[in-house]
Amino acid sequence: MHTTVQVDQYIIKSAPFAIPILDHLRNLVHQADARIEEKIKWGMPFFDFKGPVCHMAAFKNHCAFGFWKGALIEDEFNIFKERTNAMGMLGKIKSFADLPADEILIAYIQQAIQLNEDGIKLPAKPKASPQPLVIPQYFIDALQEDFVAMDVFQNFSISNKKDYIIWLEEAKTESTRQKRLATAIEWMSEGKTRMWKYKK
Repeated sequence: MHTTVQVDQYIIKSAPFAIPILDHLRNLVHQADARIEEKIKWGMPFFDFKGPVCHMAAFKNHCAFGFWKGALIEDEFNIFKERTNAMGMLGKIKSFADLPADEILIAYIQQAIQLNEDGIKLPAKPKASPQPLVIPQYFIDALQEDFVAMDVFQNFSISNKKDYIIWLEEAKTESTRQKRLATAIEWMSEGKTRMWKYKK
């Protein structure tokens, strides 16, 4: 059994109600497969074999147990309370009564290990569609009065455009915004990005 002092310490420092629950979960993971190794990742115990398999955590009033590839596990016994939250797929574990039978949990752990053995990866998360860049009307009006600044702005990357827009929009007063607007137009007419001072 590949146990680590770091996980020992994590369990010992947990709330008194959580200690026996975490000990039990840890033992079940090692019963499922003797090749499992323990690590602390993101401040909580992880159980790895050819990549992350499962993890557990203790909070003030409950424990949590999740599978790294939970979205791919067949939930034959309907033990998952929440599919979308990999952190606590079994819901809030406040006592042993909240846990499935040992043999069921072991079977699920073995299924998670098999996914790693087979090299099956989680599906890639869909990329969020980029938000359209909203240019305030007062900025457009000012740019239209300076064709050089307008040309420079139009050829900027999205991030360089955003830098100027955020700077203007974060002004706390109208007078500050007008000062920044004048500076922005001046800098752009010189071909400068908002962060030009910081770029060597």
